[in-house]
Amino acid sequence: MAPWPEYTRFLIALFAILTPFAAIPIYLGLTEGRSAAYRARTADTAALTVLCVLVFTAFAGDVVLRLVGTSLDSFRVGGGIVLLLMALSMLSAEVSRVQQTPGEKDEAEHRQAIGVVPLGVPLLAGPGSISAVIIQMQRGEGLVHQALITASIVVVCVLLWASLRLAAPIGARLGRTGLNIVNRLFGLLLAAIAVEIIATGLRHLFPGLMGTA
Repeated sequence: MAPWPEYTRFLIALFAILTPFAAIPIYLGLTEGRSAAYRARTADTAALTVLCVLVFTAFAGDVVLRLVGTSLDSFRVGGGIVLLLMALSMLSAEVSRVQQTPGEKDEAEHRQAIGVVPLGVPLLAGPGSISAVIIQMQRGEGLVHQALITASIVVVCVLLWASLRLAAPIGARLGRTGLNIVNRLFGLLLAAIAVEIIATGLRHLFPGLMGTA
């Protein structure tokens, strides 16, 4: 089990990665002209998809790392770079190409059901959130650690679900400018977290960076 502050930081980091304020404009755009029932069903499907994907990858992460023959520290550096790229896009109030390419965006506009693809995967449960979950799960051991990681994922997914359900009033109240401001704030937070993850991985890969043999 990791120190308690680690779980609080993970919960905040995961919420920053899955920030609903970045997803709301996309969600509203993809569901424009649809019924309230369709929007509600899409929000339910997207949140459930994110929950299932992240919980699965949290427990399957160790197997994945062993199969590809990479160390946790190498994965930290790679995952941190992915998070940093996402953070830089958030600071520009844009969707990162790590999450969605222009071609995928065009395809999404013609889909009838968008809850699973592209909203659930890869826009929300994408490389950034998957990397963060795998890294955090590997930072501790035991049933309590696993339960706390799972609980953190559930809490963030519930907040995500509630935000998507209330996307219309939130979007109307904050407006595009307000959503972009909040998105940039979360981008700054995510950038700091990404740099710390990269630095931790580099310190373990290259002990000489810490002045030790």
